[in-house]
Amino acid sequence: MKTTEETTGKKRAELIQGNRVIVWNPEEGSQLYAESFYGQPLGIRKPKSPQFTRPLELSLIETLYLLEKEKIELTDATDGHTITKQELEQKAEQTYIDFKTKYTVYKDLREKGYIVRPGLKFGADFSVYNQGPGIDHAPLIVSVVPKGTQLSPIETVRAGRLATSVRKKFVIATVAPTGEAKYYMFAWHKP
Repeated sequence: MKTTEETTGKKRAELIQGNRVIVWNPEEGSQLYAESFYGQPLGIRKPKSPQFTRPLELSLIETLYLLEKEKIELTDATDGHTITKQELEQKAEQTYIDFKTKYTVYKDLREKGYIVRPGLKFGADFSVYNQGPGIDHAPLIVSVVPKGTQLSPIETVRAGRLATSVRKKFVIATVAPTGEAKYYMFAWHKP
């Protein structure tokens, strides 16, 4: 019997527990990770190699992007049906606050050739790399802000100070009324 990848060229992923996506086949997961640092191998905090023998977990944002790029086929663990891009978008919007804005920024950064990873440890939405984790350090941390949101000066200073302390540039991203991602970078100078 042929695998999904052999018949369609797509890796097989499964949506479990409503918001977790797993690529169970370690070879397929390793290929996605090696291609552009998609996902996180289960139980391996910092992979030393792009080849691993564990399943790969993808975020919903990564999953939607990979669905759009036709690199994966996603099925629902509860009933086995194939999940469409639209269906996944609806699930993600119900699960995460302002998913569409975050996805627009994620997609834009990926399309510009950056490696985009979660930025939670820096208090941001994304860490952005030129080459990838373990190869270089993320020069940017990106916080995604819905359009029309007012940021207080304290929040901006706090985020900027954090970014400076970890030697990164702090970027606020939003989506313009035209639908394109917009970026605002802050530089902190010592007098």
